Amino acid sequence: MTGFDAIIIGGGMAGASLAYHLAETMSVCIFEQESVAGYHATGRSAAFWNESYGGSLIQPLTSLSGPMLKNPPAEFSAHGFLRPRGALTIGSDAQRKAMQDEQVFFAARNVDMQTLSRESMMQYLPGVKPKYSIANYEPECSDIDVAALHNAYLTGAKKRGAVLRLGCGLESAVRHNGQWQVRCGGERFSAPLIVNASGAWADRVARCCGIEPLGITPLRRTVVQLRVTPPVADDMPLIIDALGNFYFKPESGRLWLSPHDETPSEPCDAAPEEWDVALAIERLQEVVDWSIDAVEHRWAGLRSFAPDRVPVYGFDAAQTGFYWFAGQGGYGIQTAPAAAQLAAHHITGNALPYGFSDFDDAPYRASRFLNRE
Repeated sequence: MTGFDAIIIGGGMAGASLAYHLAETMSVCIFEQESVAGYHATGRSAAFWNESYGGSLIQPLTSLSGPMLKNPPAEFSAHGFLRPRGALTIGSDAQRKAMQDEQVFFAARNVDMQTLSRESMMQYLPGVKPKYSIANYEPECSDIDVAALHNAYLTGAKKRGAVLRLGCGLESAVRHNGQWQVRCGGERFSAPLIVNASGAWADRVARCCGIEPLGITPLRRTVVQLRVTPPVADDMPLIIDALGNFYFKPESGRLWLSPHDETPSEPCDAAPEEWDVALAIERLQEVVDWSIDAVEHRWAGLRSFAPDRVPVYGFDAAQTGFYWFAGQGGYGIQTAPAAAQLAAHHITGNALPYGFSDFDDAPYRASRFLNRE
C-alpha cells in the first residue's frame, strides 16, 4: 500500500492548483479518472477573467486571483495568463436602475466599472438593436489561457513531488484509525486526508467515502462557435446580458456564444443539445443585426453548484479528514489562484498572502452545511 499525506480526487484546475500549494510541504497524489487531466469543465471553459461575473461572493476571489494571473511566478510563465479583452454588460431601460446600482456596488469594491450610454455602447458593439440602451463596461476583463494555467499548476506540482495518476477513478475509500484506505485502479493507497476536487462528481465521491453529500448539482452549459457577417472584430469585448440570458465574445475571427443555459445533468461527458444551440442563435438574433453564416462547432460542459450557489472550501462538518474543494460553478478558472491558496491555508495552516487580510472565508466553509439532511 502506497501512503501519502493527501489524496486529491480530480485533476482539473481545482485539483491541480491545490496540489501545487500542498506539495510544497506534503506528499500528494492526484487521482484523475480520465486519460488526460482537465478533460471536463477545465477544458471547456469560456476562458475569461471578469471581476463582477458571479456576483458579490465570487468577486473577492476573482480580484485576489488577478495579480497571480497577470504576474505569475517565474517558474509558471514569463508573460502571464491574461490577454486584455474588456467586458460589456448590456441592458434595456427596464434594467437601468439595477445596472447603475451594480456599478456603484462594484466601484466601492475597487472594480473598474463604467456605465455607458447607448451611443458609447455602439462603439464597442456595432449593430446592437435599439432595445439595448445602457451598458456597464469593465476594461480589466481579460481572456485566460486556461490550458497554460492548468499545465503550469500540474507541472509545478510534479516538480514539488506530487504524483498524478491518470485513468484512476476512485473505487472505494474507508477511514480507519485516522487514515483513509483507498482503492483505485486495482491498487491500494492510504492518506490521512482526502480532498474532493472532482467537480460534477463531488457528491458521488463523497458517497464513495461514506460522507453525506452536500447536494452539489451539475448544470450543463452550451457554447457554439459561429461565423457571422459582418465578421466579428478581434478586439470586441465580452458581451454579457444584464438578465443573464447570453454571453458572447470573439475568438480567432469567430464568435463564441452561450445561451447561459443551466440544465441539470448527471455527471457525464456533457454534449450539447440541439435545443440549446437553437436557443443561443435565437437570443443572438435578438441582440444584433448580424447574419449567421454557419454553426462551425458546438460543445457543452458541466458547471457544478452547491445549493446556495456559493463555492465550498472546507473540511466536512462531520469528518475533518475530508476536505471539500467543489461547487465552484462556472467561476473555478478565474478564481483558481485565490481558491487554491485559501484551501491550502485551511489544510496546512500556512499564512495567507497579504491581499487576504480583510477576506472573510466563512461564507465558503463546508461547515455551513452542518445540519444538512
